[in-house]
Amino acid sequence: MEFSARQLAKVLNGTVDGNPEATATGFAKIEHGKPGKLCFFANPKYEEYVYTCKASILLVKDDFKPSADVTPTMIRVADPYTAIADLLKYVTVQKRTYRSYRGAGSIRRWTSKIGKKVYLGEHSYVGRRSEIGDYTKIYENVTVADDVKIGKYCIIYPGVSIYAGTIIGDNVIIHSNAVIGSDGFGNAPQKDGTWEKIEHIGNVIVGDNVEIGACTTIDRSEMESTIIGDGVKIDNLCQIAHNVEIGENTVMAAQCGIAGSTKIGKNCIIAGQVGIAGHLHIADKTTLAAQCGIMSDIKESGKVLMGTPGLPIRDYFRSYAHFKAQGNRSK
Repeated sequence: MEFSARQLAKVLNGTVDGNPEATATGFAKIEHGKPGKLCFFANPKYEEYVYTCKASILLVKDDFKPSADVTPTMIRVADPYTAIADLLKYVTVQKRTYRSYRGAGSIRRWTSKIGKKVYLGEHSYVGRRSEIGDYTKIYENVTVADDVKIGKYCIIYPGVSIYAGTIIGDNVIIHSNAVIGSDGFGNAPQKDGTWEKIEHIGNVIVGDNVEIGACTTIDRSEMESTIIGDGVKIDNLCQIAHNVEIGENTVMAAQCGIAGSTKIGKNCIIAGQVGIAGHLHIADKTTLAAQCGIMSDIKESGKVLMGTPGLPIRDYFRSYAHFKAQGNRSK
């Protein structure tokens, strides 16, 4: 698709600085900008590339003041990161088509309900009494078990397994080989040293506008619901245990693990490989740095923690300086 600077400025609520008829047909990083491409500049450490970039269009912050000549036509916006995200979404939506399709080998039980223009890929399965909302796309080899509800405009990529009773909202994206609604890891110790499996009869509820990464698993609760709030974004290879609740607009990077019955607040940022113990409460707007280990409640909103056990980040760096000094003295 081809876009002019004038058209993009209208879409992004920006202003054109340069030729409004400049056009782009694709995207590139600012350091790889060539004619016909659109780039964006948001991080100050990349400013040197602004003056060498040969792209046709460049998104910049509205208060950016160049210190040398700039080749691309600039579109000034309030936040280039948000603008590029909005633009990529706009382009994706423009390209997206909706059509009814039933792939070879796909199976839907007669008691299921399928909305309009739903795509069922080859060898997909929709179980008894399950409901698929309008314009949802279910790719190949997806299993939707009995009594599942999936909303409108969802995308379920190949190999996803959605267990019985799961409820999924609108505009949800689930990437390949994710498993939603599997049993939690619950076993009762017996006197003879064996373990008795605890059956899980609850479900998983996923809100609207959620994205779940490839190979992530979200376990069903024992009796009630594991809940993923609206706007939550979960990366690949994460484990969400039974009875966990994740508040709205929280983001979680790859390889995180959350143990059972923990409640995570709204607008939290959880970096890669974070581990959170069970039965905890994490306050809203908490940030957990990579490989952080959380073993107790976080009661105050807005805290930034690092290390294991998680410490306020300034305390962590003071402790690290002490450990480093001790290590140097012992050499």
